[in-house]
Amino acid sequence: MEGVGGDGPSAAATALNQRRHELSKLFQYYLDKSTPHALYRWIGSGFLVFLYALRVYYLQGFYIVTYGLGIYILNLLIGFLSPLVDPELEPRDGPMLPTKGSDEFKPFIRLPEFKFWYAITKAFCVAFVMTFFSMFDVPVFWPILLCYWLVLFVLTMKRQIMHMMKYKYIPLNLGKQKYGGKRPASSASSPRAD
Repeated sequence: MEGVGGDGPSAAATALNQRRHELSKLFQYYLDKSTPHALYRWIGSGFLVFLYALRVYYLQGFYIVTYGLGIYILNLLIGFLSPLVDPELEPRDGPMLPTKGSDEFKPFIRLPEFKFWYAITKAFCVAFVMTFFSMFDVPVFWPILLCYWLVLFVLTMKRQIMHMMKYKYIPLNLGKQKYGGKRPASSASSPRAD
């Protein structure tokens, strides 16, 4: 009777926590390994989006889940396109210079692409799992939801584009900026013709 007591459930809980921690570390390891491979990550997410769309089309339902997913993605897109510090909320004469040695001047800081990708992929995974439960299949007239979402998207993007034009920022990284420098004047007009 020495083995029967309070050790059984706590040992099982400890083993379960340890296994969950190991799985969490393994998941984080592969997530970290995928960080530099943006194209492959987005291709994988595109495949997941295709599977979700195929499932919703096949079932002819879960439109309210898809609408909620669309609103969430629109929210993520606004966060991705907006600066971390909104100039309208903190009016300044111009960009602030660093005040400490650890500060760095960053004119545009936004939600990182990796976090944007991860949130979208996670959202599609959750929505895909929700399609397996009939309680989420609320009967709605989907064209109304689609029209409302399109109007919301157009109005939100119009406001965001106007904000980008007003404060002159581009939220996307278009590659390394190249400095052309001053072009030399023609040799005929130079004062020093050798």
